Amino acid sequence: MTVLDERVTDRMSSRQRLVLVLLLGSQFMLAVDFSILNVALPVIGAGLGFGLADLQWVATTFALAAAGFTLLFGRIADLFGRRRLFLAGMALLGLSSLAGGLATSPGMLLAARVAQGLATAVVTPAGLSLLTTSFPEGPLRARALGLNGALMSAGFTSGAILGGLLTELLSWRWAFYVNVPVALAVLVAAPVVLAESRPDRRPRMDVLGAVTVTGGLLALVYGLTRAGEHGFTDPVALAGLAAGAVLLVAFWFAEKRAVAPLVPVAVLARPSIKWGNLAGLLAFATETSLVFLMTLYLQKVLGYSALATGLAFGVLGLGTVVGGVLAPRVLARVGLRKALATGFALQAAATASLALLGTAPGWIWLLLAATFAGGIGNMVAIVAFMVTATSGLPDSEQGLATGLATMTQQVGITMGIPVMSAVVTAAMGSVLQGVIVAVLVNAALALAGAFIRVAR
Repeated sequence: MTVLDERVTDRMSSRQRLVLVLLLGSQFMLAVDFSILNVALPVIGAGLGFGLADLQWVATTFALAAAGFTLLFGRIADLFGRRRLFLAGMALLGLSSLAGGLATSPGMLLAARVAQGLATAVVTPAGLSLLTTSFPEGPLRARALGLNGALMSAGFTSGAILGGLLTELLSWRWAFYVNVPVALAVLVAAPVVLAESRPDRRPRMDVLGAVTVTGGLLALVYGLTRAGEHGFTDPVALAGLAAGAVLLVAFWFAEKRAVAPLVPVAVLARPSIKWGNLAGLLAFATETSLVFLMTLYLQKVLGYSALATGLAFGVLGLGTVVGGVLAPRVLARVGLRKALATGFALQAAATASLALLGTAPGWIWLLLAATFAGGIGNMVAIVAFMVTATSGLPDSEQGLATGLATMTQQVGITMGIPVMSAVVTAAMGSVLQGVIVAVLVNAALALAGAFIRVAR
């Protein structure tokens, strides 16, 4: 192949650009949904009559459904058609968002959040597999995944800002309503822009595997969430974690015996899948839990309001966008292994510097600089993880690969906060002291990620 041919293959076609815009917009909206209600929770509680202790279920019900069903729906997308599942998920997201905005009781709101979580579990792996199958392995796919990762991380951080603005200027209900026109636009455009992809022969569904993995993930996420509220010595939290572990072990044995397994054991044993997803777990757990730690610092130590805290995280969001743009170039220059190590090392160094934070208002400048640099490093690591976890597999298994990667992402997001919350509680002589100890633990976990031996 000539140099001219290589340049041509590295350029996106007009159709690929349309696919990219549509899918990135959808993934950004889903990422925003993870955090958009956080700053509005007190207002929601007052408006609908939630008890203070029950408010956390607004976030927990979403996380349970999103993490618990992602792997199942990722595989269903492989078998029944990715575009079909993507459209069904977007329709459910639009309807559930409308229902959430119209909710008049806690039960109605929680039901809407469960439906939003299920929609996320459908759309995220289906959308990612449509993305990976639309771009061949190499620079184009790395660029697409880099932009996807940047917008998703920016969505997590900008969700808090958007939620604060909508709640203060309009109503918390608009944190739900904002999804409806976006979902409608995607439903109109997707049938024209996206091509369907599914196998010619449809194997039987692995029912036992689906039940054990879904049940295991639900129990694991519930146990982690419960531990974040009541500590890791809480009997209910321990029971949830133990049940999750037993069901996931049962899933492993079920897959070894299944004729048409939900997740073939041979795929799970691949180094790129195994070590790539471990890297992704660390990347998402450390960065999302760092946002939690810095929220404690900004509000409890420096006295920031919820909206001011959200605005401060805009710098982190900018860092992730920069990292997403730079990541494909870093991967092309140094390869997957070194890119992953470089991203984690930068994130670890930036996070460790936050241990210097004090009580004076001027420390905000260190926080902004460190979260910006850490956001760049974290996004380089995330893109390296996504490229690793979706490479070397045929198009027929891309829904499986992206389902595993999305499951890893959502479990990481869910487990990071309770772990860091437990560290803060155990170490806390003061809020600042607890935050600093947790920051150092967070930095150590990010540094451990730099030593994961993924493929070259």
